[in-house]
Amino acid sequence: MSRVCELTGKKAMVGNNVSHAMNKTKRRFDANLIKKRFYLPEEDKWVTLKVATSTLKTINKIGITAALKEAKAKGFIK
Repeated sequence: MSRVCELTGKKAMVGNNVSHAMNKTKRRFDANLIKKRFYLPEEDKWVTLKVATSTLKTINKIGITAALKEAKAKGFIK
């Protein structure tokens, strides 16, 4: 599976390691993802999502149902 947040679509970025002598080598900045279970009271079931830790803060703020509705509107969830 790819390392992409299922609610926001965050994924790895590409950049450079820069040494003291300013030599540059390619590297990846991976998204900080965790696997987390959420309870949906409307559907009375648990869902497991791979989300970024920054997305967890958003879920705590607006709620899982609002976050899922927003992700469906943006096309991250079918």
